[in-house]
Amino acid sequence: MPKPSRDAQTIQGAKHVCASHHRKQRGSWNQTEQNLPIIRSSSGQSLGTKFYRKRRTIWFLGFYVGVNHHGRSTLLGCTLIKNEDIQSFKWPFECWLRCMGGKTPKGILTDQCASMQRTIEMCMPTTIHWWCIWHIMKKIPSKLNGYKRHEEIEQEMSHVVWNSFTKDAFDRNWNNFITKFGVGGNKWLSELYKDHHLWIPVYLDHHFWVGMRSTQRCKSMHAFFNKFITRNSSLIQFVKQYDNCLVSRGQREREFDAADFYTVIPCATKSAIVTQFQHVYTHEKFRKVQEQFRGKVNCITRSMNSTLSLRHTKS
Repeated sequence: MPKPSRDAQTIQGAKHVCASHHRKQRGSWNQTEQNLPIIRSSSGQSLGTKFYRKRRTIWFLGFYVGVNHHGRSTLLGCTLIKNEDIQSFKWPFECWLRCMGGKTPKGILTDQCASMQRTIEMCMPTTIHWWCIWHIMKKIPSKLNGYKRHEEIEQEMSHVVWNSFTKDAFDRNWNNFITKFGVGGNKWLSELYKDHHLWIPVYLDHHFWVGMRSTQRCKSMHAFFNKFITRNSSLIQFVKQYDNCLVSRGQREREFDAADFYTVIPCATKSAIVTQFQHVYTHEKFRKVQEQFRGKVNCITRSMNSTLSLRHTKS
């Protein structure tokens, strides 16, 4: 991701509070103006929820989290809802789309919430939806520990998930796995296979996810918010502390911008292309590019076969 222009850096953040006749039951805040240049250049966002209790009322707090030009989590907005059903999720998603001028994200990553999945299909039918693979893999021990060979089953399933590099290979490996261990009657595994297009890497890796594979970025945002609010915070306190949170994160991002602007990471090679990246990319992205160039330099090519006009080599 390129360094932000001076114009982009001077855009003032604006907070949009979307309200309806259910004003007391839900609220949504979006930091869209500040992050608009970033959203346009990235394609994924993550959505996660936590809850906090005020008196006898439980509120679910949902975060819209993306990745900024430094490769770090950035808060795009949040929403407070009282229920995790389709109607409750539909309202904040509609608010989000209005704040974004109707522009939907290319991809969104969530947990396995069925209500959220259905709402995304309704409100953002063109958005690629990916389930958090970390949540799924974390459930394997508890879901399969009833089998005698459960440790071997867990290892084999993990191998199938991460080492199937084509769709045909995944189908073949999964069926062999089910047959080998006799787990065809396991309802959890059957449901996972039915929705394999939502979480198996080989079905989703060809889309650009800005380095996101799980909702762990939302989890880190939860931890950050815990410094500012508690489950006993009032709504007024929440709004004030939300602003304080934005100020804190904004200051941190400006510090990274300044470091990128006034310092330079040395080039590991004399390549003119690498030098161009050095001046255009942020430090975080340039490190990744330079790592790839180092890998190419260290490749050893072997001639496989050749003709008068064509040579085939292998790294």
